[in-house]
Amino acid sequence: MLSLQSDTDTRWLGQVETHLDDILIDHAHCEKKAAGVAMNLLFSYVDHVPLARAMTEIVNEELAHFQLVLDLLDRRGIPFRKLSPSSYGQRLHACVRKQEPARAIDRLLVAGLIEARSCERFALLRDHVADGELREFYGSLFESEARHHATYVRLACDVAPEEAVRERLRELSAEEAAIIAQGDPFARMHS
Repeated sequence: MLSLQSDTDTRWLGQVETHLDDILIDHAHCEKKAAGVAMNLLFSYVDHVPLARAMTEIVNEELAHFQLVLDLLDRRGIPFRKLSPSSYGQRLHACVRKQEPARAIDRLLVAGLIEARSCERFALLRDHVADGELREFYGSLFESEARHHATYVRLACDVAPEEAVRERLRELSAEEAAIIAQGDPFARMHS
């Protein structure tokens, strides 16, 4: 369903246990970045009306999630601050081909893979943290991340034949698995 070729290593759950505040702050940044990615796709492919409509919905939903995470941080007395990001997103975006329409396909699929990994991580948080509020919070976000993943893949199939898109998704998913396996020294949502 999520097109991921690997599961999160238990190393990440250890980072969550020891650096939960940083994970939560990074989650807010991730929601903000996800809205920005959708907005960039909207501007880049404005003549593709189904994509424009879908990106508008995703931008609005991601910004609403950003606000929810800010509210969660506020309730917990955790100040929102700038964090250095993990290398995950930058490394995954480096896989995007340069020429259109391959670029559009890759941009959509990379966004979809990031949503898929977020979805998987939200499920882990829902299932492994002892904090009831966080369990409920991450359980409530799980479905929208899965839906965003499916939307990005569906939109890529509007650009190229589904078989070609699925093959490219497998290639990018293998790259994503290698990136996530290397991990990151910082405790982040995608470390």
